Amino acid sequence: MGSITEIIWNGGRDEAESLLAAISPDDPGDFEASIVEQEGSVSLKIVIKSGSLGSARSTVDDILACLAAAESGMRAIG
Repeated sequence: MGSITEIIWNGGRDEAESLLAAISPDDPGDFEASIVEQEGSVSLKIVIKSGSLGSARSTVDDILACLAAAESGMRAIG
């Protein structure tokens, strides 16, 4: 049995690309990430497929930490 978890961030294309770059080096086999554009809106969609809830939680925690650090850095620069 496994789990699938989605994280969806909405914002601007530049920010989405920066956030994607921030998480791309982290265990790319544990998740898939893509930028989706719909009707003038941009979303960063992250899908985590895991064999257990504990593993999913660990991956989500890692990704959210990377996203928070990247977002904080973007705010400090911007």
